[in-house]
Amino acid sequence: MTDDATLRQRTDDLAQALAVAGPRLDAPTAARVGQAVDGVRERLALGIDHTVVALAGGTGSGKSSLFNKISRLTFADVGIKRPTTARVTACSWDDGAQALLDWIGVDRERRIVQADELEGDEELDGLVLLDLPDHDSVEPKHREVVDRILPLVDLLIWVVDPQKYADDALHSGYLRESVGMEASMLVLLNQIDTVPPARRSELLTDLDRLLEDDGLVGVPVIAVSARTDEGVAQVRELLEEVCERRTVAAGRAAGELDAAARLVLAQLPAEVPWQLDQAVARELPALVEATGLDSVAGQVGAAVRNGYGMPEFPPPDRDAVTLSRARWLTRAGAPLPAGWQRALADTTQGADVLRTAVFEAMRSVPLDVSGPARARLLRRIGWALGGAGVVVGVLAGLMSGGVLDLAAPWPAVAWGAAGVLVLAGLGLTVGVVVARRRLARRRAEGVAAQGRTALERVLVDGLGTPTQRLLAEHRQVRDLAQGARETPVERPKDTAASTSPGAAAAAGSTASTPPGASGGAHA
Repeated sequence: MTDDATLRQRTDDLAQALAVAGPRLDAPTAARVGQAVDGVRERLALGIDHTVVALAGGTGSGKSSLFNKISRLTFADVGIKRPTTARVTACSWDDGAQALLDWIGVDRERRIVQADELEGDEELDGLVLLDLPDHDSVEPKHREVVDRILPLVDLLIWVVDPQKYADDALHSGYLRESVGMEASMLVLLNQIDTVPPARRSELLTDLDRLLEDDGLVGVPVIAVSARTDEGVAQVRELLEEVCERRTVAAGRAAGELDAAARLVLAQLPAEVPWQLDQAVARELPALVEATGLDSVAGQVGAAVRNGYGMPEFPPPDRDAVTLSRARWLTRAGAPLPAGWQRALADTTQGADVLRTAVFEAMRSVPLDVSGPARARLLRRIGWALGGAGVVVGVLAGLMSGGVLDLAAPWPAVAWGAAGVLVLAGLGLTVGVVVARRRLARRRAEGVAAQGRTALERVLVDGLGTPTQRLLAEHRQVRDLAQGARETPVERPKDTAASTSPGAAAAAGSTASTPPGASGGAHA
């Protein structure tokens, strides 16, 4: 896949992550990520065949003189004009950059495009060189222009001078906010001719140390002089190599995406230890108690045993249901940032709706208090047999006492029949009681089981499914943001790395700070 196609895919992934996350990201992050996505898309729409290089620096650093030296023209404002000039000057080495310069916002009268003076510089074909206003100007509009332009460039060249290279306005206002953009940065220590040769190495070492203190490791530093041309050839060689490889624009875009993706990932914990079954199991006992399920189940059993009574479910306890929902949200949302916690509360059922659902679920549980089939008939038969046995027993007693004159073996037969009848009646009666108790236990267990199943369904529908859906979106956003970081773009070879201590350690990082970030315009 080409750099262009890869960057487009990464941009789409990040845009989708932003769309899925929606208001659950904090507003500043969402704005910064949205600006990064829009900026990269605009840059890709203009093509990455051009490499936009900007010279930035403070008053008196000599940016415009270097601009003229690199372009071999005398066009950029120098000297006394600088403090009053808030306009960007551009030099393009081909005539296909007009749309790009329009996008950057360079006035047409401030452009040199494919002038005769630039012919013979084919090695710089595709280069667009910008001279920016002074970032430390007393005019606020100058800094506004700088802050607007910096996110749009592909390679940023900071021009400093021996007197103000340690200026806090540069380091705290820009460089420290540029961590991650080392692959798209270069520092030129201008006016090196004013420094005694014996102190130059010490000066370069100190500048390297300051950059490292800012968090910028491996940023190349080149000592140059616009007056004597020292180092200018090296700068042009670097720009020629950059234009030849055409990867700086892609690297800058990749850095913007990487930084924006890191902002998103910073708000998304990698692991959210939550499982639906465990969450339901934790809250089910509380709802069972809130509905009086076990008590009602016991009442059903008693009604079946006794043959009378009609229990019913009372309305569930409001406070208990509210507390159960709050515990659910706390446990499920504990690892999530505030925006996702609010979304979780909004997408799950409210306490009143949940209480209504619990009540309706309980009312759907059948409360059957009827006894065993034909229990009444069998009980009557048992009583009848017992009564018949008593009657026969009385007759047998009369026979045995001689009141009834019946010879043997009728008294013995009567006594045996009486015993059989009484035992049969007693057996039927006891059997009905046992059957009723067994049925009562099954009915009570059935009510408890069905009630728990109904409550589980309420928990899943009202709390579990929305939680699962939100956490799935959380994982999707994280995967998309991670995918937007996974394809690094190679950094151009640093032809000047040997010019400063530590520059050889320059790495191929493509990280950046998105446009609109605090300090992100300085990346």
